[in-house]
Amino acid sequence: MALSVAAIVGRPNVGKSTLFNKLIGQKLSIVEDIPGVTRDRIYSKCEWCGKQFMLVDTGGIEPKTDDIILNQMKRQAEVAITSADVIIFITDVRTGVTANDYDVAAMLMKSGKPVVLCVNKCDSVGDPPPEIYEFYNLGIGDPIAVSSVHGHGTGELLDEVIKYFPDTDDEEDDSDTIKVAVIGKPNAGKSSIINKICGEERLIVSDIAGTTRDATDTLVENEKGKFVFIDTAGIRRKSKVLESIEKYSVLRAYMAVDRADVAVIVIDASVGFTEQDSKVAGYAHEQGKACVVAINKWDAVEKDTNTMSEYTNKLKNDFSFMSYVPFVFISAKTGQRLDKLFDIIKQVAEKNSIRISTGKLNDVLAYATSRVQPPSDKGKRLKIYYITQPTTKPPTFVIFVNKAELFHFSYQRYLENQIRETFGLEGTPVRFVIRERGVNDTK
Repeated sequence: MALSVAAIVGRPNVGKSTLFNKLIGQKLSIVEDIPGVTRDRIYSKCEWCGKQFMLVDTGGIEPKTDDIILNQMKRQAEVAITSADVIIFITDVRTGVTANDYDVAAMLMKSGKPVVLCVNKCDSVGDPPPEIYEFYNLGIGDPIAVSSVHGHGTGELLDEVIKYFPDTDDEEDDSDTIKVAVIGKPNAGKSSIINKICGEERLIVSDIAGTTRDATDTLVENEKGKFVFIDTAGIRRKSKVLESIEKYSVLRAYMAVDRADVAVIVIDASVGFTEQDSKVAGYAHEQGKACVVAINKWDAVEKDTNTMSEYTNKLKNDFSFMSYVPFVFISAKTGQRLDKLFDIIKQVAEKNSIRISTGKLNDVLAYATSRVQPPSDKGKRLKIYYITQPTTKPPTFVIFVNKAELFHFSYQRYLENQIRETFGLEGTPVRFVIRERGVNDTK
């Protein structure tokens, strides 16, 4: 189910990023453990009064052009408006209403989207300052006094924001539909794959990088089942994402992964694996999604009897950080192996949501520990008491031990391989939570 989106819009230096960090409860700058996926996010999930939504920060996303500030703000606001269900328009009580505030307010009113007016930097406790009444001149509605530094007024702000979100109880049940995010670099053939699957020109296909701006849903129902394919804008190197509209395309691609069950990572066979492919795959892995690597344009590659096996071996090395992922060689142009792609998507989706009984898991654990003794350190040996699976998507296993620091990574990997081999967990990441018996902390 897609989350509602709230975007924070405003001119520079009004405190957009500070408010963003305050609302999500952290200073968001993420460095991942997986090689190649270090990045700064501009969005995060946020929850208020039991409603979860996506909060988008437009702060700091400014195109590297010689345009004046008004044009920069116009581009940012326009893209944020099209992406969001509700707009948080943030202004600065210290500077009062500016000409740029009026221009942005006019664009927001033309959009027809609901707007919540936030007057930031009202840092004093008590009644709002009298200057706040000037902001009624924007014609947007009642201004809400907020201090993004101290958090004053943020509860009232979020109360107003969530009023505009749809009632999730009215969502149609789609539990039997597999949602598939088709992701990858520009020009890898993502839209062409979906067009071939649909048998019609459902999506714009062009050789111009960046043709697809939005994440587009396409329902496909056949003898294999029901699928929703989410076509996304190509995810480029961060240094090449110059314009704000491109940056929002990347945002929507990541959001498509967030709401998908399966991520199909499309690689151009004529180009091969690149560092950017590792970033795309790394994000899907990090989110715990079932994954398939589809090598597209296989028809354009000159082959001999060993070409596919040699290409596969190279990909296994490239994708060593997610060794569980299956590969399928396809052609969007000819339709080669697209039927097999459906089969693999179904298979990895099932494995991502598999639930294994505690009894079976502990049988595997007993067998694995009898074959290879748990490690020891300074005369103290690791004892593994039992294992259980509390959640799925991805399969997550809690292992209770006597001392967590003795549970070396290499032995965790050994147990993971035993579980994967026994239950056929191809195409899905797994998670381990190590707990000392009687201790609530995780490691």
